[in-house]
Amino acid sequence: MANRMSKVEFIALIAMMFATIAFSIDSMLPALPEIGAQLSPDDVNRAQLILTSFVLGMGIGTFFTGPLSDALGRKPVIYGGAALYIAASAVAWASSSLELVLIARVVQGLGAAGPRVVAMAIIRDLYSGREMARIISIAMMIFTLVPAAAPMLGAGVIALFGWRGIFVSFILFALIIISWMGIRLPESLARENRRPFRIPLMFSATKEMFSHPTVRLSIIVQTLCMGVLFTMLTMVQPVYDVIHDRAESFPFWFGFVALMSGSASLLNAALVVRVGMRRMVTWALGGQIVITTFVMTLNAAHLSPDASFALFVFWQTMVFFMAGVTLGNLNAIAMEPMGHIAGMAASVIGSISTVLAAAIAAPIGLLFDGSITPLTFGILSMCILAFGLMLHMGRVEERLPA
Repeated sequence: MANRMSKVEFIALIAMMFATIAFSIDSMLPALPEIGAQLSPDDVNRAQLILTSFVLGMGIGTFFTGPLSDALGRKPVIYGGAALYIAASAVAWASSSLELVLIARVVQGLGAAGPRVVAMAIIRDLYSGREMARIISIAMMIFTLVPAAAPMLGAGVIALFGWRGIFVSFILFALIIISWMGIRLPESLARENRRPFRIPLMFSATKEMFSHPTVRLSIIVQTLCMGVLFTMLTMVQPVYDVIHDRAESFPFWFGFVALMSGSASLLNAALVVRVGMRRMVTWALGGQIVITTFVMTLNAAHLSPDASFALFVFWQTMVFFMAGVTLGNLNAIAMEPMGHIAGMAASVIGSISTVLAAAIAAPIGLLFDGSITPLTFGILSMCILAFGLMLHMGRVEERLPA
């Protein structure tokens, strides 16, 4: 790789691969009102399913993408995923019904799972130890800028080309990545290091993971935390638009919140070694329960419009911040006892938690009734359940042999 791609260029390419997911979700947020008005005028709230349908497809794809790349090589799987992603984007662009757009988004999510999973495998192929951690950290720092900018980019595309232009931008984005990778990055997994794709091994790994109490609890809590995040993402644009009448400024507020909540990773890095992963997750969930209860109480007090909006922006920031603290730690907790099947475990954990979180978020999003009550109640319920499970995890760990 050194002869053809510098480390700086490699990190930039990996960050672009990571960004596929955030760009595919967050840039769609400003388009939801127009899509709902055109394709589902009788129930514009159904447009939110455009987000969760993509997440559902991505979660399903995550289950297979890692093992497939171990068997076929990294680049063929990314090419195949990109082909699915581009074809689905073209179908969504041409669709005249919301149902067809939703089907296309599921397929688009299947394709996007390629860059999401395989990019991490490529890093593992080429680097190890502290250097691998350093490259992942730098790539993730770049990646955190994408959720902040994606809604503004989406709004700009919509202003110039309408909501269908978003799907054209997805096609261009995917073509840039695969062209860049195809020209500059050699295959990172040698043929002699590839392993056959065996579905029975995947189900065996899943059974082993759910038989371990700490891993099982961590996956359930991770599902709930992702459910909190996806629920906020599905309902945040209607809240800005319908409740606060700030649809035009929504991309800028979303970008501000994304940047502010991005500091969660810095706080976690500073404290997790001293505090521990389980306590960090438990404290974050406990804090979110207090904050959400506070928001529900003040919301019932009928604040002024400006005060109500400021309160929601604060709460949205705290929800994103909680996700930033909990998700990485929960994944690490689940992976720690699974070192002997790390690659398979990563695919299984990512797939199960993502699919179930999308299944939780979708119906809650459809309950939007012009108030934040369904959103606050849904998030508070998930946080309370997750908090209780983390306390139970502490008791389970005390009983486990050292």
